[in-house]
Amino acid sequence: MRKKKTVIPANYLEKIPMRAPSLNWSTDEKGLVTLEIANTGWANRLAQVLFRRPRVSYIHLDKLGSFVWPLLDGKTNIIELGKQVEAEFGEEAHPLYERLARYFQILDSYRFIEWAGPKNPKKVKL
Repeated sequence: MRKKKTVIPANYLEKIPMRAPSLNWSTDEKGLVTLEIANTGWANRLAQVLFRRPRVSYIHLDKLGSFVWPLLDGKTNIIELGKQVEAEFGEEAHPLYERLARYFQILDSYRFIEWAGPKNPKKVKL
């Protein structure tokens, strides 16, 4: 069975990600990032009482994710982040933009990041 080729729109790569301000994170001695997610809400509280779920969940990022996470300042778009990742990891990061796009899609789905506006929005003539 053939593997589907992923097509990423160019305008997605121009998006500017930034960390969610309510999210706590830390870095260990190896440089790996750990995100601290507070489990709030009535369903989480019920799960904590009934099933002994933790109040805080810890998400450990891999080395590529840990490299990118501190760079999310709300000023750098995904293309520029990709250039920095390629300079750091080289061939190990390939397929680069497909991996970065999927990484940001996952972070966005969990609301770990927010999107800033583009640096130079394209003007449309009407």
